[in-house]
Amino acid sequence: MDKTMQHEDLRELFCRRERRSVAVAREFARTALAAWAWDARADDVTLCVSELATNALVHGVPPGRGYLLRMWLCERGTALRVEVHDSGDGKPCLRDPEGESGRGLLLVDALADRWGVGPREPGKVVWCEFARP
Repeated sequence: MDKTMQHEDLRELFCRRERRSVAVAREFARTALAAWAWDARADDVTLCVSELATNALVHGVPPGRGYLLRMWLCERGTALRVEVHDSGDGKPCLRDPEGESGRGLLLVDALADRWGVGPREPGKVVWCEFARP
């Protein structure tokens, strides 16, 4: 199902368009965070990974494609960046929390120090960053 790449400060996981990929992405994130001793913000990071992976799966991955989860330490290990690359169109944005869906980015906005959307050919990269406490 998945292909992984690991370096000391970089981890990548490619997931196919399958429901179980979100659970795999969460476990992948937990493993990376434990290896990097990022325990203090592990719950926040893992929840954001879950939300971004779910958004990619539901909105950004056409049939037969997948998404890439990339995590790495930056700024000499004082910050962590999470990226989810997908090939879907559109630009994710915050939605009204009163609706039945659309709360994922609200959670990312509340938990991460920064987040955004960047271009990718084809598709987009949705990212978030965390400072080490």
